[in-house]
Amino acid sequence: MTAEALSIRPAGTAPAQLEAYSRLLNAAFATESFSPAALAWRYRDNPAGAVVGADAWDGERLAAHYVTCPLEARIDGQAVRGLLSLNTATHPDYQGRGLFTKLAEAAYARGAESGYGFVIGVANANSTPGFLRRLAFQHVGALHAGIMARLPRRFSDATPQYAGAWRDETLAWRLANPGGRYVAARRGELTAVWAKTHLPFVRCAALLPGHPATGVAGAPPCASLFLGLEPRMSLGRQGFLAIPDRLRPSPLNLIWRALGETAPAALRADAVALNFLDFDPY
Repeated sequence: MTAEALSIRPAGTAPAQLEAYSRLLNAAFATESFSPAALAWRYRDNPAGAVVGADAWDGERLAAHYVTCPLEARIDGQAVRGLLSLNTATHPDYQGRGLFTKLAEAAYARGAESGYGFVIGVANANSTPGFLRRLAFQHVGALHAGIMARLPRRFSDATPQYAGAWRDETLAWRLANPGGRYVAARRGELTAVWAKTHLPFVRCAALLPGHPATGVAGAPPCASLFLGLEPRMSLGRQGFLAIPDRLRPSPLNLIWRALGETAPAALRADAVALNFLDFDPY
């Protein structure tokens, strides 16, 4: 069947849809982590909204799937609703037909109609070119990845061009990730959240302004991995030691596409605040 003959439908959160997504994603990535329960948490339960996406169906067979996850951010200090580019997979029998591009454009059109101002994402080296060439994304810059010897106790007074906005409700949801393990502690004017990683004695750290309710507690006696961008602190002053590219599974790139007038056409890498909570490594 040609791509034109497939049925393109909005993604959803009905149990039958989550089961179909689970089968396709687990097969595509050779994992069992995309369980229906895990997808229900990510796709359905997000206080910022249910996923916005599109599916290609060949009768009752799911041929391809792409979703974005609603999020809340502050752009130049103003609250803006946006979308995080998230899961995509195409069944082997339907690859090479341009389905990812077709589904992504359908998702972005629906997102714009629903009032979302932008799509942001973190792409690896393999997927970045497709987003840039086929979907008109901006390559904002590569994420920093390295170990911080110490964590700051306050941010500078600079206002980032872009930063995630975490309410107590959305943060509690994020930390309820069934596949994650987290601890948190106050650090002066900040709150630090750590996620368990695959590395022994290393946890990924995120720093949030203020003291939001996290529901988890305890600073771990371990090294802190920083994965992201943060203009409100000097990495050099934190004893930051970058992980060489050759030792990373894949360098990660921040990508951006505006969907409406509430978001700028481009972001400045040196003015973006992004940590692991803002996407989905842990």
